[in-house]
Amino acid sequence: MSNGDTSLDAWRALLMAHNAAVRAIEADVQRAGTVPLTWYDVLLELRAGGPDGLRMQELSDRVLLSRTRVSRLVDEMARVGLVRKQQDATDKRVNWASITDQGTQALRDTAPVYMRSIHRHFSTYLTEDEAHVLAEALLRVAHGDRAEVEWRLQP
Repeated sequence: MSNGDTSLDAWRALLMAHNAAVRAIEADVQRAGTVPLTWYDVLLELRAGGPDGLRMQELSDRVLLSRTRVSRLVDEMARVGLVRKQQDATDKRVNWASITDQGTQALRDTAPVYMRSIHRHFSTYLTEDEAHVLAEALLRVAHGDRAEVEWRLQP
């Protein structure tokens, strides 16, 4: 794979691994008849957001999708009773989303399939040490811009 640029090789490998694992996990979740993977991610974040839920902007940041895409997903999920979407009482420009009891149950039904799939299509290929190094490195990349800004702001 190498053409002399290890960083480019790592980037390409990351994209290939992400694509392969997500497709395989999505297929497993779909075969099991549970909610789609994107819905699962939304439900997971809404549950973590507590009883009040999350602002749509916060939700889109957490699930790494555009605000427009998240809004459409939440609308679809609200139609089937998995989430509630409501306008903020004081700021009409803000919409909130929260998980319903039915959404919590869908999350519980999907979780075992999702976890088995992550193991089958991702973690089974890594040793414990490799998983640790990979997680640490990728988190450094994920927070790199923020860490750089924080460093520059310090006196």
